[in-house]
Amino acid sequence: MIRHETLNPPQHIYPVNPWKIIETSFYPRFLAQTETIFAIGNGYLGLRGTFDEGQPEAHNGTFINGFHETWPIVYGEDAYGFARTGQTMLNVTDAKVIRLYVDDEPFYLPTASLQLYQRTLDMEAGTLDREILWETPSGKRVLIESRRIVSLEHRHLAAVSYQVTLLNCDAPVEISSELRGNQPNPGGVDDPRKARGFSRKVLHAREHYARDHRLVLSHQAERSRMTIACGVDHLFETECSWTSNADIGPDEARVVFSVDARKGKPFHLIKFITYHSSRHAPTAELCDRAERTLNRACRNGFDALIQGQRNYLRDFWDRSDIEIEEVPDGSRTCGEMQQALRWNLFQILQAAARAEGVGIPAKGLTGQTYEGHYFWDTEIYLMPFLTYTAPSIARNLLRFRHSMLEQARKRAREVNQKGALFPWRTINGEEASAYYAAGTAQYHINADIAFSLRKYVDITEDKSLLFDEGAEILVETARLWLDLGFYSGRQGGAFCIHGVTGPDEYATVVNNNAFTNLMARENLRYAAETVLEMKERYPEHFATLVHRTGLDLSEVSQWRHAAESMYIPYDEALGIHPQDDHFLDRKVWDIKGTPRERFPLLLFHHPLVIYRHQVIKQADVVLAMFLLGNAFSLEQKKRNFEYYDPLTTGDSSLSACIQSIIAAEVGDEVNALRYARYALLMDLADIGGNVKDGCHIASMGGTWMTMVYGFAGMRDYAGEISFSPRLPSNIARIRFALMIRGQRLRVETTRQNATYTLTRGKGMEIVHEGKRHKLEPKIPLALAVEGGHGGAEEGTKVEG
Repeated sequence: MIRHETLNPPQHIYPVNPWKIIETSFYPRFLAQTETIFAIGNGYLGLRGTFDEGQPEAHNGTFINGFHETWPIVYGEDAYGFARTGQTMLNVTDAKVIRLYVDDEPFYLPTASLQLYQRTLDMEAGTLDREILWETPSGKRVLIESRRIVSLEHRHLAAVSYQVTLLNCDAPVEISSELRGNQPNPGGVDDPRKARGFSRKVLHAREHYARDHRLVLSHQAERSRMTIACGVDHLFETECSWTSNADIGPDEARVVFSVDARKGKPFHLIKFITYHSSRHAPTAELCDRAERTLNRACRNGFDALIQGQRNYLRDFWDRSDIEIEEVPDGSRTCGEMQQALRWNLFQILQAAARAEGVGIPAKGLTGQTYEGHYFWDTEIYLMPFLTYTAPSIARNLLRFRHSMLEQARKRAREVNQKGALFPWRTINGEEASAYYAAGTAQYHINADIAFSLRKYVDITEDKSLLFDEGAEILVETARLWLDLGFYSGRQGGAFCIHGVTGPDEYATVVNNNAFTNLMARENLRYAAETVLEMKERYPEHFATLVHRTGLDLSEVSQWRHAAESMYIPYDEALGIHPQDDHFLDRKVWDIKGTPRERFPLLLFHHPLVIYRHQVIKQADVVLAMFLLGNAFSLEQKKRNFEYYDPLTTGDSSLSACIQSIIAAEVGDEVNALRYARYALLMDLADIGGNVKDGCHIASMGGTWMTMVYGFAGMRDYAGEISFSPRLPSNIARIRFALMIRGQRLRVETTRQNATYTLTRGKGMEIVHEGKRHKLEPKIPLALAVEGGHGGAEEGTKVEG
């Protein structure tokens, strides 16, 4: 059950288009939302979709992934082992602004007389385009055409093309291209999900200079000591006579182009923008880097940047697109799902493409909510998409997690445990969650990382990553689980894990959270399997692992015993898996009787009130049934889903996609489609009411899973690829591609048939509706859809 309403933008202003998000009128009611929807980025640099002129704006933002300020976490009542240092991604120098004055009249959207307006996010071109025809109060008709790009090919480069043409007169025109440093970093009000914010100045000016049409500003963060340089350069073309003047200060700079504009003679400004940041390099060095980037951009030109973007996206869509053929039913616009799905995938690309040496923030680079922190979102919700479509990006993200291992070892010692404990939320590797009950207590982050590692290795066969970095993670996370749990006499000697929080943050610090125990079991098993494989088949890698970790082989047998003895809650009377030991003892929350405007519950109720009830923020046991579906029978999945679904509020954007997948598997087509639409439209229809604060990147990864794991019925347990398609009645066909162990598989399925084509590779075995089939290169295999289901054998149940 989800108690949130959609807020669909009016289609006469935002028409459905399979490859574009189009706005046909200036619509200030949706100003804050569209700043997120029209945001562009590349995983390193993100620009919110504010207007070129800088006004009006709701939440302007320019973000560099990982560039943050630190601050001491202050507790009213302190305790041992609490997180000490907060981290907040900063809103940095704004280089987007280009102001226009015609005959000394400023162009200002809210008061301008607009004869034409169209703004377009083009997902094939990777650009944000705008075309405006403005009639000034004196009757001058001014055509304004702009294009904004953050390069996917060149990590540190963005650009704006801004062209103005006077259609019916001559007039003096000025264009002011600006840099605005020390942007505000406001905090959230009455919403713990928003950034802390800073009232003080956190970026201090260092070098700043102008040369010809080039401007460079550099700053250093006060506490983190991180450094950043922003530079812009300009190319100006026109047949009209013109002059220019540059003005620069420590925090502001501009170049003003003054043009004697003539009727029908366009003048064209190209603004190249670059950012460079570092944890260690001095600002002077970053300024030098900015100079080199600008030199290359000016030399290559804007057209080359556009062409490179198109080439990049052509490859991306070839690997990543999911084509949907919808069945018209008269209740909605056909094509809406296709548009939404492509926008979701495009936003993942913009969050991940050049996230090198960093993670993926929960909001990508579209807003500061959640402080720009990295969570488990990446491993559970984004890595499946990346593993199957962009394995090099997936590999980088796993290596980034490994780079935090030493800090994770330190964190484990801080909470009195052995091994390593990865931070629940972080930018720099330190735990930044000030609320341990819903933060540090989510020990499942360790198992999530191990699970993601295993999935990646199974699908790519990248043993080098497993042996060079992954095995070390597995050893240290397994050590933590063995130390954290204990063998309980009250549970017949089963291995129990107490005092943890699962994915559902409405039930904290509980005993034997089912999701945590199941995932910890997989973590322990995989650690043992990997170590033994290395010892037997790769002795040199094993010796290195022993050197790095001090591993003793006796530990492996202890991990295996703990895994096989793991306690998994199960209620015989109800035939379900309790979310934790005491979940079923709590009072059931009256979700239907709670007004819609009182959601999310966390904003209207004290945590203790919520913790006393059976009410779920996001899928917990249901998520376990998806990730570890081969550990449950189909009947168990049905009973668990039917019990937990009415208790789930949808207060987290991470829930709808998982509910859709399981609903599809258990044959609940109505809920499978309903939850899939919620996931697809989470941001475009502002289901959570907070798209103004940024995209829900993990939910976007969930939309890919909804199509591939849900409707196409794919499962990949232990690397074996199987399909049991289950398309809902309103989808006639879906098509997508997967990269599996270096081979390319294209899948096309309808409600009647599924066709599998190995477009690249030497041969592959898949399972369709429970039967094995051998795929030969470039020979389509068409098979009937019978409606089978994945899972453990019918009639079995999960045992500890």
